[in-house]
Amino acid sequence: MDSLPLAAPLADVEAATPDTAASRLAPLDDARIAELNAAYAPLHFEERIRRLYTDFDPAKVLVTSSFAATSAYFLHIISRIRPEQVIHFIDTGYHFPETVQYRQYLIDLFGLKVSDLRAEDWKHQFTTEEQTWKRDPDFCCSVNKVEPLEAVKPNYQVWVSSLMHWQTEHRAGLDIFEVRRGIVKFNPMVDVTREQRDAYIREHDLPFHPLVAQGFQSIGCTHCTVAGDGRSGRWLGKPKTECGLHL
Repeated sequence: MDSLPLAAPLADVEAATPDTAASRLAPLDDARIAELNAAYAPLHFEERIRRLYTDFDPAKVLVTSSFAATSAYFLHIISRIRPEQVIHFIDTGYHFPETVQYRQYLIDLFGLKVSDLRAEDWKHQFTTEEQTWKRDPDFCCSVNKVEPLEAVKPNYQVWVSSLMHWQTEHRAGLDIFEVRRGIVKFNPMVDVTREQRDAYIREHDLPFHPLVAQGFQSIGCTHCTVAGDGRSGRWLGKPKTECGLHL
């Protein structure tokens, strides 16, 4: 399959009318998404990521990381394939100190370029004063995670995630490519098994988040995370398994 003619030269974009420029960043239609899924399905996940940077304008590729339990796995792969890729980290203001330390450790280890995204100060302050994570965790996640990412998504055409089918019931139904809330979502590792992930981590001697040794397998904000298998330690006692970023 030939590379997708999705990106125009910068000069052309600057000279285009607003409607024309916007159309170049519009989500792909269902037929094109189906074609992409068919073309990428036979590929190894690293081959998928390499091809993405050929089929899409690299400047329009959004990569995010939570710098959580096994984030070194995904970030090691990205840093090898495209070292100049900027990684967006959503700083909720409620991260464990160990997460902040792990973030800096991986930046130094892999030479990452990281950009932090944060909620507006007054909104974050409201969630702190009202302790919204207790009475309405969905609202708290929306303010401190979803909204900061939504603010930058219009600058990109495709968003790369490290989601895998085995992680949650919701993720079990994901495809390699899909359109989610105005952006093409790219899940190159969606069919990687837990065993394959762990084998890669061992092969490359990648470091786990420090809290993994204390029984944390999924790590979010301090108020809503306890030790537990899988995502059982997230939003304990509440029927919530996703922060909302990937829904």
